[in-house]
Amino acid sequence: MMEARFNYYGTAVATKYMKYLQSAAKVISGSGLPIATQHLVEIRASQINGCAVCTDMHTKDAAHAGETSVRLNLVATWREATVFTEAERAALELAEEGTRIADTAGGVSDEVWANAAKHYDDEQLAGLVSLIAGINSWNRMNVITRQPAGDYRPGQWG
Repeated sequence: MMEARFNYYGTAVATKYMKYLQSAAKVISGSGLPIATQHLVEIRASQINGCAVCTDMHTKDAAHAGETSVRLNLVATWREATVFTEAERAALELAEEGTRIADTAGGVSDEVWANAAKHYDDEQLAGLVSLIAGINSWNRMNVITRQPAGDYRPGQWG
């Protein structure tokens, strides 16, 4: 069984940092970015980063919010799946390039950005960019400290 490297979430620094991340995340709910898209982006970034805690949390929260098992099971292979809208596909593509930002010299390509901008207005794009940045922060905290996963219950942390 995997064990955390140390009690990161029991420290004063982590507690304060998480409070600010959670507060910042609340802004995204007012961006007009659909909640289903938010869940898909959080799941995909977490899969890429190998963050079991966030993958566990966001798949369960998405299912609790009514997302289908078919779509949840296909997030990792969204390019070949027919169950996602063009807007969701654009968000997933931006999430992938935004998460793998160091993999290409130019970061997120103009093509991927333009595709997202076709489907989302400026407020939604700001929400999407913020969401991608935020989930990557959570992923890194959990992966670096090797947080174990599997026992999350929907709504447990917010």
